[in-house]
Amino acid sequence: MSFSWTPHRFSGGALALDVANSVILRHDDERRIDRFEAPGQMESFPKAAANFCAERALFGDILPVRQENKSDFIDLREAIDGYFRARVLDRDADALLADLLEALSKVRRRAASPDGLDAATVHSTLRLIAMPDPDRMKICRNCGWLFIDRSKNKSRAWCDMAVCGNRAKANRYYRRKKEESPP
Repeated sequence: MSFSWTPHRFSGGALALDVANSVILRHDDERRIDRFEAPGQMESFPKAAANFCAERALFGDILPVRQENKSDFIDLREAIDGYFRARVLDRDADALLADLLEALSKVRRRAASPDGLDAATVHSTLRLIAMPDPDRMKICRNCGWLFIDRSKNKSRAWCDMAVCGNRAKANRYYRRKKEESPP
């Protein structure tokens, strides 16, 4: 399967969340897609992140993860998702914090370059852990991705209004019209 990295794929608001969101429909075993499993996608992600990621000014050009470090990087991605998802859902995130810190430490020690995707993801994750307003992190009501709500009144419900917001609104409209129509 072929993908392209579009701005929508970087709607998490932080590189670490965009990395975690590289799994589409994460909690739907039948439709789940891990974009990093597709050939060449993990290698093309850093260039797209340098163009579209909200934190691109912090990292500039980002180098791909070296082949020997990919497994640890995937473990980090899963730890990022697990910890921040638990934190948003008010579950016991503290229990997952040790796993996340261990994954961060392992990836940072093995990162070949400070300009690599692995090192940049570590720094982005640490910034998120220390985020001054953790209530701004949310889960998209449509696709389930993690994102940072930067709206003034903290009312954003979707990772991307142009994609998930429109889908949700169209779905509501369709259901409403279906209920209104006679049998």
